[in-house]
Amino acid sequence: MNTQVYSIANELRGFSVKNCASMPAPGSVLMCPPDYFDIIDVKNPFMVGKAGTLDKALARQQWDAVRENYARQNKTVKLIDPVDGLEDMVFASNPAMVGLTTRMERVCLLSRMRHPSRRREVPYFEKWFNAEGYRIERLKDDTAMFEGVGDCLWHPGKRLLWGGYGFRSDSEIYKEVAQIFEAPVIMLRLVNERFFHLDTCFCPLNQEAVLIYPSAFDPESLGLILKIFPIVLVAEETEATRLLACNAAVVDSKAAIIQKGAEIAARHVRAIGIETIPVDTSEFLKSGAPIASLRLPLY
Repeated sequence: MNTQVYSIANELRGFSVKNCASMPAPGSVLMCPPDYFDIIDVKNPFMVGKAGTLDKALARQQWDAVRENYARQNKTVKLIDPVDGLEDMVFASNPAMVGLTTRMERVCLLSRMRHPSRRREVPYFEKWFNAEGYRIERLKDDTAMFEGVGDCLWHPGKRLLWGGYGFRSDSEIYKEVAQIFEAPVIMLRLVNERFFHLDTCFCPLNQEAVLIYPSAFDPESLGLILKIFPIVLVAEETEATRLLACNAAVVDSKAAIIQKGAEIAARHVRAIGIETIPVDTSEFLKSGAPIASLRLPLY
């Protein structure tokens, strides 16, 4: 069982994705209704000047559209109850990371969020996953930062994790993550504060293809991506920086729910045989988390 953590391309000598064990696709997703969603402070560059500008009725319509498109892709959408006073709880991808061990045991690793206001979300997710029968794990170092699926993504169909670090998650935690999920981790360093989570600039599409914004990574990390993915699609600068085109949500490597207006990225994705579903999530873009950030894939 490989639980290595890789941080430079030279460490991948002899490594092959083909040799990684298979992993089933997530069977459903967890979402949190936007009942209390708001923008009241600045946690990332997208939020600057956005306090008090949220159209809550429109946000609800946009969230509903994302949810409905999962249903159209035959994915069950499970819900966690929103909590008054937790305005960012709608971004369900951040408070936890879930997956399967080699024995197909469902595991939930709880996050430790960078911002104290978001740490208050985690106990509600812990309660939800406990009720669903997941084994609950916590990082041993209670000072270490980790922001769940925002920074830690499964390689499609394989027992392999991609771990982002630099802004919201610490690099040191990935050795423990590898042990918990019994899977190797390839670490990617984020260097552009506009791309504060890995899922804002890195979107695995299938086992061979990924959509990225290269300027979000340091050179070593780009080398790791190029080493593993035979097909690397590059998001155009305006679409990546203004529309967060890489924060698309891919369903079973067959369809990608993507921000409306990201036409160049959508063409790239369709060129490799994946359907694109444009959805307007402009109200969530104001928080820097339009589509993938609204859901937590479940096993």
